[in-house]
Amino acid sequence: MSARPRRRRLAVAALVLTAPLLVVGPAAADPNNNTPAKLTKAVTLHGVLRHMAAFQAFADIHGDRAAGRPGYRASVDYVVRTLTAAGYAPSVQEFEFPYVEDRSELRQISPTPTTYARDRDFTRNGFTPTALGDVTAPLYPVDVVLPPGPEPNSNTSGCEAADFAGFPAGQIALIQRGTCGFTQKVLNAQAASASGVILFNEGQPGRTGLSRPVGDTPGLTIPVVFATFQVGAELAPVDPQRVVRVKVDFTSETRTSWNVFAESRDGLADNTVMAGAHLDGVQDGAGINDNGTGSAALLEIAVRMAKVKTNNLVRFAWWGAEEEGLLGSEHYIATLPQAERDRIALYLNFDMVGSPNYLYGIYDGDNSSGTAPPDFIPPGSAQIEDVFEKFYADRGLPSEDTEFSGRSDYGPFIAVGIPAGGLFTGAEGVKTAAQQALYGGVAGAAYDPCYHQPCDSFTPVADGADAALYAQLDAAYDLRGNVNAEALDVNADAVATAVITFAFDTSTVNDVRSPGRSHGAGTSSVRITV
Repeated sequence: MSARPRRRRLAVAALVLTAPLLVVGPAAADPNNNTPAKLTKAVTLHGVLRHMAAFQAFADIHGDRAAGRPGYRASVDYVVRTLTAAGYAPSVQEFEFPYVEDRSELRQISPTPTTYARDRDFTRNGFTPTALGDVTAPLYPVDVVLPPGPEPNSNTSGCEAADFAGFPAGQIALIQRGTCGFTQKVLNAQAASASGVILFNEGQPGRTGLSRPVGDTPGLTIPVVFATFQVGAELAPVDPQRVVRVKVDFTSETRTSWNVFAESRDGLADNTVMAGAHLDGVQDGAGINDNGTGSAALLEIAVRMAKVKTNNLVRFAWWGAEEEGLLGSEHYIATLPQAERDRIALYLNFDMVGSPNYLYGIYDGDNSSGTAPPDFIPPGSAQIEDVFEKFYADRGLPSEDTEFSGRSDYGPFIAVGIPAGGLFTGAEGVKTAAQQALYGGVAGAAYDPCYHQPCDSFTPVADGADAALYAQLDAAYDLRGNVNAEALDVNADAVATAVITFAFDTSTVNDVRSPGRSHGAGTSSVRITV
């Protein structure tokens, strides 16, 4: 999709109502969409948003698009129908996974009612056993240190029984991460007659976000949650009026999820180019940015490439259960024979490419930012990064490195030595003033203020987003709900450029020079069955 001026907003509500019935027929594909210029012209913002509107409709009907739930199955069926109509023979890989339905809560009841977001502000514990419970009581900070000490693991909050001297029985203990293990802290709190525990991170760099505490806690009977440092710091000031609710409630069972694949008709199978995006969202939300953007952009690109005669086999993938821990992509790699792994030249990953307060982030394949450990990044990844950097530079757009951490579905690929790259427009991280100068938007706000929340939808404010913040973002950008249309427009072009580039030539990545158009010479020997 080529750059274009701001246009009249689409009637998203109408799209949502009609999109499940819309699939793109084979006539939409063009064998001449075989260069970046041609393919990016064919891939339009409207086409990408149409797929995303279908995803929103499934969430409206079923509640969300999380793995193991009906909205995800509807998303799978839609992708399969759309690919089939475009002329592909898509395949579906089924796998089982440990499904968890989490109803845990953390709220401040008084003095100011505040509801904290699960898996963003707090998470339930992973102790053995994990005690279920629902308590509302005054909060009592236990030897917390604010601001935190300069060194990690310097805080002794809750490590000694003496820390609980004078603890009022029945209250909820607020305990800071530090020198001793989580299990020791919570068992000490229970012994002091706490009715529940909020553990929060210690506060030094790298120790501010969420972590799920694990370990053996024999005899644990009280509910425990883990919160970010920010939440802990908000709750820590002593206030006799402060009352909180801690609830740990979840069910777990084995359920089924699915990966979806589609392959080009042509191309050398011994030099397969893979491009993927996770199709699932989190529970209780539409997952429109995370990851409706990546899934829809990839789907529209696949449709427009359906008749292109590529030199290398191109395999598109839509992963299931990414939000449960990259389970779909892990299953694919774990069950793929080594000979077939060796056929994969590279993998491209697209997870969140339209964040409302975006940055243009490129996976740091050359580790120029120094955030990856030695030998973590497979050779060839730097050359993938080069293609994306050139794309933005050619358009006169800023871009920057984003951590090559394995946090998304490229993780299982790089773990077995397959070069990888991709794009990311930001999640719960906060936009800096320097980034605001480059990209616009709102400094001090998250790249995606609705990350992993019900408001990651086409109607974010109605679904709980900060109305004032979204008014600011909407004034600065062209928003379509929780999606930045300008960023999505540009990034769909970037995805298309990388896919079509490597579909014809991967020599910069792996020194393999495919013969000319193979006209049906490369069909993978691996067929994934329904």
